[in-house]
Amino acid sequence: MAELITIEDPEDPRLHDYVSLTDVELRRRREPEEGLFIAEGEKVIRRARIAGYRMRSMLLSAKWIDQMKDVIDEVPAPVYAVTPAVAEQVTGYHVHRGALASMQRKPAADVKDILVGAHRVAVFEDLVDHANIGAAFRNAAALGVDAILLSPRCADPLYRRAVKVSMGATLGLPYAVLDSWPDGLTALRDAGFTIAAFCLADNSVSLDEFAARRHDRVALLFGTEGNGLSTAALRAADEWVTIPMSNGVDSLNVAAASAVAFYATRG
Repeated sequence: MAELITIEDPEDPRLHDYVSLTDVELRRRREPEEGLFIAEGEKVIRRARIAGYRMRSMLLSAKWIDQMKDVIDEVPAPVYAVTPAVAEQVTGYHVHRGALASMQRKPAADVKDILVGAHRVAVFEDLVDHANIGAAFRNAAALGVDAILLSPRCADPLYRRAVKVSMGATLGLPYAVLDSWPDGLTALRDAGFTIAAFCLADNSVSLDEFAARRHDRVALLFGTEGNGLSTAALRAADEWVTIPMSNGVDSLNVAAASAVAFYATRG
């Protein structure tokens, strides 16, 4: 059973995990270094526990203590009860959902392990926006993608906003970060995957045509928000694929494009 501790001082060192949550650069460095991430809101906290992440502590406003009583009764971690004002001073913003949890990260997944048994994976190059990462994971989970691979410069899928936007999908969908880019894509080809790069090249095939081929193992490769895939990534792909569009529109937001591709290539 968790220990319920009331804290009134925002400088209390026990609240260290929750300090300055709005400082993106600070949190991007601190959280991986310290092996933690922040789950925000009741649903995400519960999904993190279901996904097997160990809870370090919880930060709750008074009205959430009863709502989270079953979790409090089950986890051997301290629960810090604070006023909304204290929570705002610590985190740097008004915590609308009233419930935060500091969770312990799991060891980084191995790419080869991620690919075992997978038939359809998504690969993202330099996707730096946390909201886009979260949306892409949510799309992948909803549309049956088996796993996600990320280039080294991609945003952290366990950053608070990414987890929140994904509605916890970043916690349950297997993912790994490739050590090198784009050389790391050879692991996909070695495992029998066809690598399909989404781009606007004139010699691309349409998504409908590509989906109709029904490849047994396929990796769907998407580029960064602004410039799309790099030349090196395009050269590493087996096929180039374009989503047909109308009315003079030549591109979609990367998260939207991934949803279209995931739906079209589902089994």
